[in-house]
Amino acid sequence: MLVLPLSVVVITFNEEANIARCLEAARAVADELVVIDSFSTDRTVEICRALGARVVQHAFAGYVEQKNFATAQARHHHVLQLDADEVLTEELRRSIQAARENWRGGGYTLARLTNYCGSWVRHGGWYPDRKLRLYDRRLGHWEGLLLHERYELAAGQPAPLPLAGDALHFSYDSVEQHVRQLNRFTSIAADELWLRGKRRVSWFHLLLKPAWKFVHGYFLRAGFLDGFAGLSIAVISAWGVFLKFAKLKTKAAA
Repeated sequence: MLVLPLSVVVITFNEEANIARCLEAARAVADELVVIDSFSTDRTVEICRALGARVVQHAFAGYVEQKNFATAQARHHHVLQLDADEVLTEELRRSIQAARENWRGGGYTLARLTNYCGSWVRHGGWYPDRKLRLYDRRLGHWEGLLLHERYELAAGQPAPLPLAGDALHFSYDSVEQHVRQLNRFTSIAADELWLRGKRRVSWFHLLLKPAWKFVHGYFLRAGFLDGFAGLSIAVISAWGVFLKFAKLKTKAAA
């Protein structure tokens, strides 16, 4: 039986707390492990090399640019792109192996199950959070501006197929970490809106959109079923909407 060779590619920066479990789970389906590191100052590179990964250091120029660069470094055309805080479950590994043995279409999506402060989150719009991560690099590329990068298949390619099983996403260990990351991402999101030519910020953006974000995630998407994690996510996500537009407003006023 012909099994397609597969490169597993991960981008990193100071991921010593996460990268070992990511690579150890991925080795079962990988013909090579490739890590593109943005000059980490912790033990990330040491851990990656100890686990057999080929490490290429490359200055971070944005998520889209970094992931396109990473995809190009793979020795094989078929690529599984993971984040350092993602871990393949046994069921997902079996699905990936089956895809390698009988490849169909341009790519495959995987579901992400997020761990938030020790709790698994299955509501509020956070699950299954499907992403196109297993692909033939000859049939597409990473797109986006500064944030929310995504892999896009070229026009005319068949729709990606879903893989069974989850990628466990170890997102935030604490509320403090979530808020810290939120501050960074809302700054990037405001810059992206600016690049898209958006300048006007109204009370609708500052009041109603954050309120709707909370209602939608906590009530309409049943975030309340996830207990404290669901409440925390809904409140902080709403705050993030306010921050994004508040930062855009101050940027436009400068």
